[in-house]
Amino acid sequence: MENREHFGTLTERMHSFREELLNTEASIDATRAVLATQAYQEHADKPLLVKRAFMLKNILENMPILIEPQTLLAGNQAKKNRAAPVFPEYAMDWVIKELDEFELRDGDVFQIDEETKEELKSIAPYWYHNTTLDKGLAMIPPESRIFYDLGIIKAEGNITSGDAHIAVDYGKIMRKGLRYYEQRTCQEKRNLYMSDPDSISKYHLYEAIRFVIAAVQAFARRYAERALAQAEAAQGKRKQELQKMAQILDRVPYEPAENFLEAIQSIWLVHLVLQIESNGHSLSYGRMDQYLYPYLQQDLDQHVLNEGQAVELLTNLWLKTYTINKVRSWSHTQFSAGSPLYQNVTVGGQREDGRDAVNPLSYLILKSVAQTRLPQPNLTVRYHRNISAAFMEEAIEVVKLGTGMPAFNSDEVIIPSFIEKGVKATDAYNYAAIGCVETAVP
Repeated sequence: MENREHFGTLTERMHSFREELLNTEASIDATRAVLATQAYQEHADKPLLVKRAFMLKNILENMPILIEPQTLLAGNQAKKNRAAPVFPEYAMDWVIKELDEFELRDGDVFQIDEETKEELKSIAPYWYHNTTLDKGLAMIPPESRIFYDLGIIKAEGNITSGDAHIAVDYGKIMRKGLRYYEQRTCQEKRNLYMSDPDSISKYHLYEAIRFVIAAVQAFARRYAERALAQAEAAQGKRKQELQKMAQILDRVPYEPAENFLEAIQSIWLVHLVLQIESNGHSLSYGRMDQYLYPYLQQDLDQHVLNEGQAVELLTNLWLKTYTINKVRSWSHTQFSAGSPLYQNVTVGGQREDGRDAVNPLSYLILKSVAQTRLPQPNLTVRYHRNISAAFMEEAIEVVKLGTGMPAFNSDEVIIPSFIEKGVKATDAYNYAAIGCVETAVP
């Protein structure tokens, strides 16, 4: 109990939100699968990049959205919290095979109703011999395939997962907004010489980027409209919070974030869309204490918020992060029990000049993770010979909570290793943990 008192406790509403999430049974949601199939069928003749963009657009425009009564941040992965979407484009055979087994598993149990089963069965024929898993297995020579079929080697987790194992450069997205990428894309598209065959693939890439940015902007505005609608029925402080949420979602992530709350909302919505689009895991927040600190410092200096309010926003982000869920086949689940998503946050480390990078937000992130005590996000501390002793002691206090976090990465080992492999020093000094133990640059 000493450690918990050391870090304080969740605010009343975040405690309520946490208890609600912990008491929510994991379930299967077919919404994304149905919408993805619709887009693939409608745009079957289009290049894959463009088809994927239309798929994401269809999902973000039509999936159910919700704003929980406790939250200050908007954005949900599925129609219910802790519900796992199905990604039929990666694999569908095991989904159909295990429909009646999800609720009977020894671990990672998922509730599934008959309506959801029927929805998944209805789209399954389209994906026969048409998934990433099907195509991946077809590429394995028969002499090698026997080892896969016997279970001696397994690649299912890789073949059926989408893009991830990356630390997204959220700092740049917050500073510039998606509008910057839209303008840059339009300029690059104007500069294409269409007589050059290489320009064709670039043309489709730029088209896909524009579609996706517009879809994300529309997704944010759906939440802005929902927040305003809920504000009409709310009173007092909650009414003001929802009105403010609507104003923020009319801006970010399309426009640059201007304060701490806008920055966190921007991060969350982009992070969420990446999870909705793909079935990847180990999609990580990177060095959050570095790129987010200027927003905190500004708001503290201008008395826009205090440290307690900042910690509440961080705990809100971790609780939203915990809502993301993933269903794996039973054969894969046995090696990835606990539905891990490996969404990693890195704090501490050095600046490029070798000085200690620990700042006040580094401490607040430790405190917020300690208060939520959840398996997500993963937390990593970068340490070096000149790191603040007080910060390391605080990190040890988090370890004493028994959650298995944080992990510790040595700058003296990792930074030279990156540079030796040809990574620029600027990037090497800005590395972050992704997933469980892997490291990468944004």
